[in-house]
Amino acid sequence: MSAPLYFIPGWFLGRGPLAAAVDALHGQFFDLPGYGAEPLIADFDAAAADIAARLPAGSTLCGWSLGAQLALAVAALAPEKVGKLVLVAGTASFVQREGWPHGMPPAMLAEFTTGIAADAEAMLPRFVGGFNRGDARAKAVTLQLLKLTDPRPDATVLACGLEWLRSVDLRNAARQVSAPTLLLHGANDPLMPLPAAEALAALIPGARLEVFADCAHAPFISTPADFVARLTAFVNA
Repeated sequence: MSAPLYFIPGWFLGRGPLAAAVDALHGQFFDLPGYGAEPLIADFDAAAADIAARLPAGSTLCGWSLGAQLALAVAALAPEKVGKLVLVAGTASFVQREGWPHGMPPAMLAEFTTGIAADAEAMLPRFVGGFNRGDARAKAVTLQLLKLTDPRPDATVLACGLEWLRSVDLRNAARQVSAPTLLLHGANDPLMPLPAAEALAALIPGARLEVFADCAHAPFISTPADFVARLTAFVNA
């Protein structure tokens, strides 16, 4: 792989769940704002601009879940920086909105946000177990994700990410992406449903969607060898 590869993790869980796959791909991380050593940037567009400013030109940029939304925004904002784009469990809009039925009802996200604010530690197993429903290896994947999760960010950081999930709509940004794009998605993902990936792939010019059968929201844990093989083939093509 000649181009550098960078991966943006998802909300709450941090680098840990992705570390083995990123290591196998000889990649590096861009943490979400507020995670690890990164300062919190509350504005989504400003966070995308911050990553774009630090990303070497021609990089392969990958993101998982909320990280996929941020990666998509970076690719639309700075096409010279993103040579190839990989969106794992990605969507243009996490919540349902006019013309976009492929997401969570806003009231359900509001209820979840209240629960996180009240007791994030208690909500974490429910969140991870919930997004693995439908995976053929759901119990084992959930246990492994909980074991690998990074130390929890503070409440302000978690709330910021949930606000992004509530407010961000990337349908217009998706149409502006010029990089070759691969979407990797679990067929049974209950958090980012497959129709969301299909609709997103249709918005991005020339994008390709590959689906993992019997898999939910974390294919890099559920079918790690297949995940790395598919991403490697795309990067090296």
